Amino acid sequence: MARKSRKHIAEPIFTSVSPFINTALYIRLSVEDNKKRGNSIETQKMVLKDYLSNKPEFRIYDTYIDNGTTGTNFNREGFQRMLSDIEAGKIDCVIVKDLSRLGRNSIDSGYYIEQYFPSHNVRFIAVTDQFDSENPDNLHGGIILPLKNMINEAYSLDIGRKIKAQARQDMKEGKFVGARAPFGYKKDPDDCHKLIVDPVAAPVVQQIFQWAYEKVGLNRIVLMLNEGGYPAPSNYKYSTGEITHENLIGEGFWQTRTVMKILKEEKYTGDMVQGHTKTVAHKQRPAGKENLISVAATHEAIVSREVFDEVQKYRIDVAEKYKQQEKIPYSPNIFKGLIFCSHCGRSLHRQRARRKKGDVYRFQCLTPSRVHKEKCVGVSIKENELIDTVIDILKKELSAALGDYALLVEDGTQWRKREKELQDRRNTASRMIQQNQDRIQVLYEDMVSGLVDKDDFFLWKKNYEDKMSSAKAELAECEKVAIEIKKQFEQYKTLEKDEKELKAGCTLTAELVSRLIERIEVDHDKHVSIRFRFRTEFQEYSKAVAQ
Repeated sequence: MARKSRKHIAEPIFTSVSPFINTALYIRLSVEDNKKRGNSIETQKMVLKDYLSNKPEFRIYDTYIDNGTTGTNFNREGFQRMLSDIEAGKIDCVIVKDLSRLGRNSIDSGYYIEQYFPSHNVRFIAVTDQFDSENPDNLHGGIILPLKNMINEAYSLDIGRKIKAQARQDMKEGKFVGARAPFGYKKDPDDCHKLIVDPVAAPVVQQIFQWAYEKVGLNRIVLMLNEGGYPAPSNYKYSTGEITHENLIGEGFWQTRTVMKILKEEKYTGDMVQGHTKTVAHKQRPAGKENLISVAATHEAIVSREVFDEVQKYRIDVAEKYKQQEKIPYSPNIFKGLIFCSHCGRSLHRQRARRKKGDVYRFQCLTPSRVHKEKCVGVSIKENELIDTVIDILKKELSAALGDYALLVEDGTQWRKREKELQDRRNTASRMIQQNQDRIQVLYEDMVSGLVDKDDFFLWKKNYEDKMSSAKAELAECEKVAIEIKKQFEQYKTLEKDEKELKAGCTLTAELVSRLIERIEVDHDKHVSIRFRFRTEFQEYSKAVAQ
């Protein structure tokens, strides 16, 4: 007799009537997917199991797996076996993780989803794509959408080819093709394909070429530009509104690569030279000289052809002399990417001085000599002095950190106790999940058999689902804490080993520095401050153990 009262609902009496939907789980893993953890067989099983956890009406008939097979055709052993069972009337529903697991051939996939499965009264579900053939909304959004995307992609490619062809034609006609005009020019307000001289920026370009013509080095040119207050291109264009996003303006200082780019720009001679790059896989790549399109005298020149050619010749001579110099490799830089000036925040540059008794390396801030002498007081420290200082600081910090760790770890006793507590919590949560899955399944059978009415079914079902959700959250939290504790206990053992090696006089290595240190800062008086990775990690560990 069905229970009708909802004031005092007791636990339902479970029986065994099972009108299920016989369900096939299909899993496919290609060779390429082996590199993607999100598509592993275990991950797919987990997604499908989680999807079915609160759906007792689905009964798994079989799981069909194709491991290491392509999705471009359907001649797969597991898939064909599933089709045989469908033909035999054994399967009512097919569930996959996502549409690509069924196949990557859109035409054939569409046939199975839109024709084959419906003709055999088989429901099809793709979990992460939120597609369910029983849901009428999917008739317009589930399968049609990918097909529409294919059409749109083909259309976009066709439009893209036409745009590129038109751009090449414009280049051949001497029209400027680009988002922004080169520094020194601006686009004609009446014709965006025509360049006109910018009276503010053009003199800066002329000055740069004049210095280069006089054989002034790039670093010296950059310093004179910055100290002379000349506007850097990105900041100037930001002030005129040509650049609108702050992320594109940089620090506001001239740099050597900016000057080099200007000195190579042939448009300053009045000739329109374009096609230096091409798009490959949505990225800009050098196109080669054969791709260049040059049209003479399309706009007013800022620099004479004589000066431009002489500058190019000089730059080539400098490059050739550098290539001919004997290249003696530097020793490894164990502080690479970790050492900075404490005054201006810039990376310290590692320099080498050749000596008969051996090369001398030094870390130096280049801001006073390369950017602006008033922007930083300057920093300089010999590498051997820095290494000695870092080792001394490391020894003290490691000793202190290990003492803090020891208070928590106590030779592993507290860690093992905490690990056991977490395992007990995990076991309890797992049992809770399984128990409530079983209860939902049997509750469904009781409703079908008439022992539980529909209202009570949904009320109890929600109750069980809430308990499962809480248990899953508890399980996830336990896993997170357990991983963190194990990781930090291993870190503790590694720090012990590091401290012993340093005390024994072992050499400081790049691997050790990178593992223990986040940032090193040096000031004008050679004071060294270090931010350690293991200090941050210890705080995370202590929180995990204390929970």
